[in-house]
Order: sequence, then C-alpha cells, then structure tokens
Amino acid sequence: MGEAIRSVLVAGGGITGWSAAAALARKLPGLSITVLPIAPATDALADRIGGTLPSILEFHHDLGLTDADTILRAGSGLRLGTRFKGWSQGRPDYVHAYGDYGRPFGTASFHHHWLRAEKAGEAAPFDRHNAAAEIGRAGRFAPPNDDPASPLPGFLHALHINPPRYRELMRAFARHLGAIERPGEIAEVRRGADGGISGLGLVDGSEATADLYIDCTGPRALLRGTLGGDFEDWSQWLPCDRMLMAEGPPPADPPTLDDATAIEAGWRWQAASPARSSRGLVYSSAYMSDAEAAAALADGAAPIALRQGRLAEPWRRNCVAIGDAAVAVEPLEWTNLHLAHSATDRVIAMMPDRDFAAVELADYNRQAGAEADRVRDFVALHYLVADRPEPFWQSAAAEPPPSLAHTLGLFRERGRLPFHEEETFSRDSWAAVLIGQGALPRRVDPLIDPVGPQISNRAMTELRAAIAGIVPNLPTQADYLRRLARQTAQ
Repeated sequence: MGEAIRSVLVAGGGITGWSAAAALARKLPGLSITVLPIAPATDALADRIGGTLPSILEFHHDLGLTDADTILRAGSGLRLGTRFKGWSQGRPDYVHAYGDYGRPFGTASFHHHWLRAEKAGEAAPFDRHNAAAEIGRAGRFAPPNDDPASPLPGFLHALHINPPRYRELMRAFARHLGAIERPGEIAEVRRGADGGISGLGLVDGSEATADLYIDCTGPRALLRGTLGGDFEDWSQWLPCDRMLMAEGPPPADPPTLDDATAIEAGWRWQAASPARSSRGLVYSSAYMSDAEAAAALADGAAPIALRQGRLAEPWRRNCVAIGDAAVAVEPLEWTNLHLAHSATDRVIAMMPDRDFAAVELADYNRQAGAEADRVRDFVALHYLVADRPEPFWQSAAAEPPPSLAHTLGLFRERGRLPFHEEETFSRDSWAAVLIGQGALPRRVDPLIDPVGPQISNRAMTELRAAIAGIVPNLPTQADYLRRLARQTAQ
C-alpha cells in the first residue's frame, strides 16, 4: 500500500503558483505546502493576461472567495465576452458571449432553428439572441437571475483581472491557509534514482525537498523540463509566434466586451477594467516584422516569442507542470488562466500516493491533453474559418488537426457539433464563432421539422424583444461596481 503525499513544493511566484498553493491548502489541508516564489517570465501568459473565462468564478467559489475579495479588493472588472472585428470580409462584427444563445425548441438546439431562418433570409444576427452579447454591446452589466421566464437565465460572465493585485490576493490567501513562502532561486534540479526529482539546490546553498513538485515557472518549465519528454508543437495550426502587450489608465466607464480585431498578419485586442486598460498585438513574424508590430501597437514592451503547444506528459514521476509550463497558447479567447486553474483542480482530484502509479499519471495526462487539444481546436477555428485575402490568412487556413476536422465536417454538413469529454467551450460558443465567421452548414437538420418556421421565428422575435426591453434599464459596469461596494460595506 502506497504512502500518502505529505509535502508539496510549488515553484513559481506568479498567479499560477499562488493559485495552486491556495487551492491545495484549501482542499487538502493536511499537506505541507511550500512556495518558491520565482518571478514569472514575460512569456508566462497565465500570469500576465487579464482576460479570463467564466470558470474563474467557480474556482473562486470552491476556494471560498467572494466577489468582494476577487472583484472589489483585487481591482477586477467584469466581462461578458469578446467582439470580433474583421475576421471575415463582408460580414459584420460578431460577439462571442458566454452562456446560452436562444432557447431550445422541441428536440433540437436553438442554432438549428436560426440556421433555417438564415437560409430563408429571415434571420436576425445570431448574437442578438444572447442576452450577454446585447448587454455588452450596450456597455452595461447585470448578473443572471433565477427567473426561468427571464431572457437572462443561462447568461454567464467572466472577469478582467488586474494581474499584480490578483497575484497578491492569491498570495495572501494561500499564506492565510498555511502555505509557506520560501524565497530563493533554483541553482540545480537534482534527480533521484527513479528518474524523478530528489530535491532542489538553491542559489544560497540550501536545499528544498518535497514529495511532489508542481512546476508553475511558465514555458521555461524549470523543474518539469529537466525530466524530458515530448513537446507537441501547434505552429502549423496556430501560426502567430510573436506578441506585444501594453497597458494604460482605465476609462471612466470600462466596457464589458473586449475587442479582438483581425489585422493583416494576426490580430489585436483592446480590453479594460476599473484598474487599467490593456491592448496587445499577436502576429506572425513571417508576415510582420517586430518593428512594424511595435509601430502598430505603440508604447508596447519588447516582443514576446510564442511557441504554442503542450507537453505530451505534463505529469512525469513526482513533478507536474501546470499553466504555461504545461501548455502554451496565445491569448485569443483568454484560456490561459483557465487552463492553469483546471490543471490545479485536476491535480487535487487525481492526487496519487508517493509511488506515483504509472496508470494514474497516464490518466491525468490523458485528460489534461484532451482539454488542451480542444482549446487548441477552438483557437485554431478562428483562423481556419476566417475569410481574409492577405497571404497570412490564406496560409493560416491549413489542414486542421483531426479532431477539429471532425467538428468542422459535422457542422458544415447539417449544423451538428460533437461531444468531447474535456471541453472548455460549450456548443453555443462553437456555434457563435462558426456562424459569426460565416461557416454555415450545407443543409438544415431535419430534427427541427416538427416545429414549423412560423413558430420558431415568432419565438426568436419575442426573445429579441424581451432582451431589448431589459438592456436599457441595466446599470453600466461602473454603476454596478459602486452598488456592489455599497452592499459589501453594509
């Protein structure tokens, strides 16, 4: 019978490392947790990018953190989705918002009814059937409510965090829960006879040891990288290999939608929170020079090199990589911190004994790999179904990976989408991007035949009217946050 893991060393002093330490301390209070607070490198995007997915709210809930902690005290903003501009020529901008698009009729998903109306020339824009998209377009915000008759159920939101303040929140919380901070830099990663890590030699001459080592050092993977293994390169599907970032003061009333605008050799973003505004440029060095990119962004720092892909085995022996140490992907759709949080939850749920049974690690690696690959597919989808004439975009429409080819094939035939075990984005999210960029199916699914077009068209009209009637009465983000602050102070 194996012996339980008693001690964990987390290498990395960014958001990823302190979030992992806080979650471990909360969920597994019997562990001794030490954090080696190595500063994250510039390419550790999970530690630097402000945009997040709605899953961050569940991560906070599981830790026992409140909105007062994670929004007000950490200076976070609220985001409802992303507005995509210029990704398909001749088509309007579209919003990928979170939550449900429309309501199901009969046995088929809503988007099938919309596709029938589109083929008949009778459809309003798809994103007008998502409450969050319409609220975000109006620059307003509201949380979902529990009334099933309201158009707001199924509406989700995420956060735009202020990375330095969010990191300090997680650091303070992890230490409050008992995690020990041990300053120091790694001089040597020592290997044991079993091929795992036996200890870390630090620059000051001391040694740090643990039963389990969690590598949160970003793409450098200072611990996990010493154990070898394959890296799966995604550059053939995700062609951007450079990124620039810049920050500025916040606007008086921050928007609740981010903008992702396609440009000649990549894309650029604009986002904001009550604490700051951020902008960035993600591009291919084969089609845009660093000097051209710097001129286009203005005031950006030095370019960050991107090597997109993942470790085939993020967990090997007694060391597991999470965040950018395990999977590196550009910030399109803001999946970076989500993948780090998801890996942390998976480590906790699948914690082995100190014998690190191969079958258990293999199952962890299978699940982590499946999740990362579907994120890759979703991000690559934006490039593959884009419609722009520039050479970069023509070259980006490469042969998709098999899993994405299957998804595209099903949807382009009659609008169906497959089920995957480890899926970050809902079917509604997939439909929002596919429809928004004009990748429409060849024929309508016959499952909707029992519900006539007059019935579903009338229901869509009523839903749009209900959403439109609610939006003008909602507060702006600034007003909502002021109300939240007053409620918290009471």
